[in-house]
Amino acid sequence: MDTDLTGKLLIALPGIGDPRFARSVILICAHSPEFAMGIVLNKPMPGLSLPELLTQLDVPVTGDVPDTFVLDGGPVAQDRGFVLHTDDVFNEGATLEIDDDLCMTATRDILHAMASQDAPRRSVMALGYSGWGAGQLEEELAENAWIVSDADPDLVFGPGHERKWRHALARMGIDSGRLQVDPGNC
Repeated sequence: MDTDLTGKLLIALPGIGDPRFARSVILICAHSPEFAMGIVLNKPMPGLSLPELLTQLDVPVTGDVPDTFVLDGGPVAQDRGFVLHTDDVFNEGATLEIDDDLCMTATRDILHAMASQDAPRRSVMALGYSGWGAGQLEEELAENAWIVSDADPDLVFGPGHERKWRHALARMGIDSGRLQVDPGNC
């Protein structure tokens, strides 16, 4: 597969085989023949909210910070923060444009913006990311571990993490209750 999946969603199928990604919805932030990188959108970190994280990191809060969960973005670099946000905040050299209105920034500047009056219209913070080496994601797609879908701002930024997997499938016309772990034979 030589299609660029940047800005697409990966929706885990029941037979994915890796419990860390069971029922995951992942936004692909970067994709090339050498690697792929994405953020899990539907797995909040237990007991960690954005205001608590900003306090732990000594980021002064001068604006209204929503009391939202910090996401578990994936098993790689869980000591690093990644913020998905709208393009109204852009830091040249630090912000990665994912699509026309969606960006990712992994520097402290975005945390200060999120805590200020100049916050992005919409944003979500994740610790860690999901990563694939050369050909690894393409192999998983060929093994039917994932379904690829267009991104939806409500799936990226919205609440209801426990419903995002079912909602992502339903947007594609797939009833999650009808999915099987092992394909049948006729």
